[in-house]
Amino acid sequence: MGEAHFYNLDGDEIEKQTTEIKWNAEAAEKAGFEHFMMKEIHEQPKAVKDTLGSVIKDNCIDLSSVELTEDEILGFDQIYIVACGSAWHVGMAAQYVIEDLADIPVRVELTSEFRYRRMSLNKNSLVIVISQSGETADTLAALRLAKEKGIITLAVVNVVGSSIAREADKVFYTLAGPEISVATTKAYSAQFVAMYCLAVQFAKVKNMITEEQYNNYLSELLTIPEKIQKILQDKERLQWFAAKYANAHDVFFVGRGIDYAISLEGSLKLKEISYIHSKAYAAGELKHGTISLIEPGTLVIGVLTQSDLYEKTISNMLEYKSRGAYLMGLTTYGKYEIEDQVNFAVYVPKIDEHFVGSLAVIPLQLMGYYVSVAKGLDVDKPRNLAKSVTVE
Repeated sequence: MGEAHFYNLDGDEIEKQTTEIKWNAEAAEKAGFEHFMMKEIHEQPKAVKDTLGSVIKDNCIDLSSVELTEDEILGFDQIYIVACGSAWHVGMAAQYVIEDLADIPVRVELTSEFRYRRMSLNKNSLVIVISQSGETADTLAALRLAKEKGIITLAVVNVVGSSIAREADKVFYTLAGPEISVATTKAYSAQFVAMYCLAVQFAKVKNMITEEQYNNYLSELLTIPEKIQKILQDKERLQWFAAKYANAHDVFFVGRGIDYAISLEGSLKLKEISYIHSKAYAAGELKHGTISLIEPGTLVIGVLTQSDLYEKTISNMLEYKSRGAYLMGLTTYGKYEIEDQVNFAVYVPKIDEHFVGSLAVIPLQLMGYYVSVAKGLDVDKPRNLAKSVTVE
């Protein structure tokens, strides 16, 4: 077997670090699916399982591969999550989980805004940057700013050896494999469970949860792949509903807490591949001006997976219905009373409500896909978009 030698400009031989990239050619093929996006939607159980399996070992979360120590975790007074696009939506959802489980204050910042704000950063903080490609220009600039200020940085990325991975102090690699479709699905889901693992482990290290709770959370996390698979086995109703609303002009997504973060991602999925104007709101905010846009037939999609916020969100949705809105409600199995209030109901399996976002997003991905297909659009390559945004 041949050898490779590397030299600098002076002719001196230099050492190069070898990085193995475990991707294969099959990942770049559609494998019988009409589009890469649908293939990648179906690859989410594996992406999630592999990412969880990279750190959950012997009934505990092992962050040694991330090189994050317990002493460092104990020293964090603040977490900043910095990202853009779908990765920002992951951060928005993760903040609720981290704050609730680990009791660490979290701020979620858009990378394009973070680097230009004159804010005081807590020196005892952790900056988590999330990027599928590891090359996003704004995110890379935000990472460099945090490092300049002497703050520990952790990258959650999907590409080994990417610029962000090389420059961050710590790296949590998601194991989604290559993602060809511009609209992210499996990389998003892998990022999501990576953040769950950080939240649960931070909570354990800080003694915010009992050993029993810790074990229960691990058990629940490990059920996510099979529950995603169950959702994917029941797509026909969503396909019918999507075809019905393929010609919609405006769609509103609403939710509270984690459900609001999932609404943001659902709205983005719909608009970026179907070109339908959609907007996500915290459910209590639509009445502050935007409700004037509701007219007979306007589609409002409510995400209602959080039991303590369910009644509040239903109340908001009934306000929209009284103005003529057509309501779709997305909740967990067992909450069948929702059918008395909404026009169309979609259910996902029950799971600990900290982690239900990983399930609730799947029907919204499918809906965006089916609307785009019904309109005859290029699902994998939407106009004006690129997979990796390397300009500011």
